Amino acid sequence: MAVYTWKGRNARGEAVNGQLEALTESGVADQLVAIGVAPVHIEVSATPATASADNWLAKMNRKPIVVEDILIFSRQMYTLNKAGVPILRAFAGLEASATKPAMVDMLKDIRSSLDQGRELSAALARHMPVFGAFYISMIKVGEMTGRLTEVFLRLNEHMEFERDVRERIKQAMRYPMFVMIAMVVAIVILNIFVIPVFAKVFAGFNAELPIITRGLLGFSSFMLAWWPLMLAGTVGAGVMIRGYLRTPNGRYRWDARKLKLPIIGVIVLKATLARFARSFALSSQSGVPLVQALTVVSQTVDNAFIGSRIEQMRDGIERGESISRCAAATGVFTPVVLQMISVGEETGELDNLLFEIADMYERETDYNIKGLSASIEPILLAVIGVLVLLLALGVFLPLWNMGQAAMGKGGG
Repeated sequence: MAVYTWKGRNARGEAVNGQLEALTESGVADQLVAIGVAPVHIEVSATPATASADNWLAKMNRKPIVVEDILIFSRQMYTLNKAGVPILRAFAGLEASATKPAMVDMLKDIRSSLDQGRELSAALARHMPVFGAFYISMIKVGEMTGRLTEVFLRLNEHMEFERDVRERIKQAMRYPMFVMIAMVVAIVILNIFVIPVFAKVFAGFNAELPIITRGLLGFSSFMLAWWPLMLAGTVGAGVMIRGYLRTPNGRYRWDARKLKLPIIGVIVLKATLARFARSFALSSQSGVPLVQALTVVSQTVDNAFIGSRIEQMRDGIERGESISRCAAATGVFTPVVLQMISVGEETGELDNLLFEIADMYERETDYNIKGLSASIEPILLAVIGVLVLLLALGVFLPLWNMGQAAMGKGGG
C-alpha cells in the first residue's frame, strides 16, 4: 500500500488536505467521499506520512485499544450497515476518522484483509486479543445468516452491559479500597515513626509493660529491623500468586473460590450468569448450533469454574440430554431459572426466556452492587475500631498505670 497526498473540499466548501494510505488513487477517493470530502487532487506522496511516527518512543507511548474503542466501533458499524454503506467504504471512513494510532493501524489492517478477499470475521480474527472469540464468532454467524447489522447491535448492547457492571463494581469498591490503603499507610507510619518514640519513653520507666504494649513494641521493632525482607517477601508473594493464577489450575481454583467470598461472591456469580444467559441467547437467536454456542460462551464468561460447568452442559447436550437437565446438573442455577429454561425448551421460546433470565440476573446484580458499599462499611469500621483500640490501649495504658502509681506514691 502506498501513501497518497490529497487535496479536496469539505461539505462547507472549505479547502482541506492530508495524506492517506491506499492501494490505488480510487481507494483514496472512496475514503474521502466516505468522510464527506470531495477530492480535487490526489498524488503519490514522496515521503511516507508515518515515517516519523514509527520510532520506538512513539510505539512505547501509543495507547492500546480498550473496550470503549470496540464499543464505539460496534455502534458505528451498526449505523453504517443499517444505512447500506458498503463494507470497504465503511472501514475507509472509520480509518480516516479514527484518532488513536493503534485503532488506525488495526482498521487499516482489516481493510487491507478485506481488499484481499477475506471475510470480515477472518479479518477480525487477525486481532483476536482485541475482539475475543465470542465477538468474532458472532460476526461469522452474522455473515452466514445475513444478519450482520443486527449482530453488531446485539454486540454493542452486550458490551455496554459488561462495561456498566465493571464500572459499578469499581465505583462501589473505590471507597473501601481507599480506606484499606489509608489503614496500611497509617500502620506503617505509626510503627516506624510514632511507636519508637514511645518505646524510648517506656524504657525509662523500668517497669513491666502490659502485654498489648509489648506486642506493639515488638511488632514495631520487627518492622524497623526487617522491613527490606518484608517488602521483598510481599513483592515475591505477589509475583508468585499472580503467576499461579495464570495457570489453568490456579485460575480454576481462584474462580471457584471467588464465588464463595462473602458479599462479593454473590455479585460475581450473578454477573457471570447474566453474561452467560445473554451470550447464549444471542448466539442461539442468531442461529448458532447449541453445541457450538456453548463452546463459544464458555470462553466468554470470564470465569474458569463457570466455564467448565458450561462445557459440562455442552457434553450433556452432545449425548442427547435436554438443556434443562444439563443445566440442573451444573449446580450453579437457581430453581426458578431452571424452571424457566425447562419451559422455554418445551415451548420453543428458549431465546426469549434466556433474555429474561439475563435481565433478572442483571437487576439482581445492580441491586447487590448498590448495597455493596453499605455492606462493607460496617466491616471496615469494625476493623478500624479494633486497630484504634489496640493502639490506644498499647500506648496510653502504661502511661495511665504510671500516673496512677505516681499518684499513689505521692499520697502515701
